[in-house]
Amino acid sequence: MTIWRLVIPALLVAAAVAGCFSYLVTPQRAVNETAQRVPLTVLKAPGPGHDATGSRSIDPAVDEKAASAYWDAAQAILRRAPDARASADEPSAKEAIPLPKRRPIPRP
Repeated sequence: MTIWRLVIPALLVAAAVAGCFSYLVTPQRAVNETAQRVPLTVLKAPGPGHDATGSRSIDPAVDEKAASAYWDAAQAILRRAPDARASADEPSAKEAIPLPKRRPIPRP
């Protein structure tokens, strides 16, 4: 029984030493510098809403229609719940929030 108390930690230490040794001794992989570079086409790629030629593919009228539909939906929600308006001018709690009482330190 007492022999296992020495064998198990010795095996764990031997495995850790072998792992460190194999990590330090094996040669590193050759890094291909061209494989890590970002292609030039990716750097010049336009953001969303552009096609492959770089021109804007979304008609501004479509954006205006989407914005007006969003605004109409927001107004419809606020008509159903008029108290749901958010206001930064008034605090959310109108009265003081009580803090918890301090507990005495338990003495042995």
